[in-house]
Amino acid sequence: MAVPSPFAGIPEMSKDRARREAKEKRQAFVAGLTAAERCAAAVMLAERIDEHLGDAGTVAVYLPIGAEFDTLPIIERLVRRDIEIVLPHVEGRRGAMRFLVWRPGDPLPGGPMGLRQPARDAREAVPDLILTPLLAFDARLHRLGYGAGFYDRTFVTHPHAQRVGLAWSGQQVDAIADESWDVPLHAVATETGWIEA
Repeated sequence: MAVPSPFAGIPEMSKDRARREAKEKRQAFVAGLTAAERCAAAVMLAERIDEHLGDAGTVAVYLPIGAEFDTLPIIERLVRRDIEIVLPHVEGRRGAMRFLVWRPGDPLPGGPMGLRQPARDAREAVPDLILTPLLAFDARLHRLGYGAGFYDRTFVTHPHAQRVGLAWSGQQVDAIADESWDVPLHAVATETGWIEA
């Protein structure tokens, strides 16, 4: 069930405030789960992604920060299937995001905004599927991101890639105020289901 939108009833609310509220709601949702429930949810999410990989040969995934889903079970499945894994790499908040090839065990130097990312000289690859984090999403598959615009810009430069958000079910809201540059997702995978437009 969708929780009320961070924008509901306050049209002048800034996206920054909406992001703060969405982040707090996500944190509270995750805090209400036991460690075992979080682990089981991550495995369930990985199964959902596995079922929808299609013929993707290169998959962009991310390493979680804070209350984001643990993506290790997804990475383990991609490794078992011998699918090429790429992680986002950014140089600064307003720079471009590149996808660099990475395998478990490869170095992960720290990046801006707390990111763990491949070394800048790792090989770049074009993903067939982009798994993206988010703060909130709605039934139209619009996402509320973190505000730097990395993924929206990347979606434009990789128009043929499938765009799938990874989110807790408690992150769904009634509606997200979108801008002209926002690019909707093709689907959102949660611990309770797979949502398509």
